[in-house]
Amino acid sequence: MTTDAAPGSARFLTITDAAEVLNVSARQVYALVHSGELAAIRIGERGQWRIEHAMLEAYIDTRYEVERRHQLWEQAAYADVLEFERR
Repeated sequence: MTTDAAPGSARFLTITDAAEVLNVSARQVYALVHSGELAAIRIGERGQWRIEHAMLEAYIDTRYEVERRHQLWEQAAYADVLEFERR
């Protein structure tokens, strides 16, 4: 069986571990999990949340793509304003 985790590291992260990677609070990660933005699973009798490394990386990649598209949209909107001013 192969995993996407780095060699020698665990496959899953806790909420706290994921918060550390993202440099945000555990509460913010918990909110991302509950909103469905960040995929996670509940493990064990106590139902502790675990986030797979691959899912965290996918979330990060998605956020970069969203930001890239937003920047392009902003540039396009600004270009329209400049074109209007030239007329």
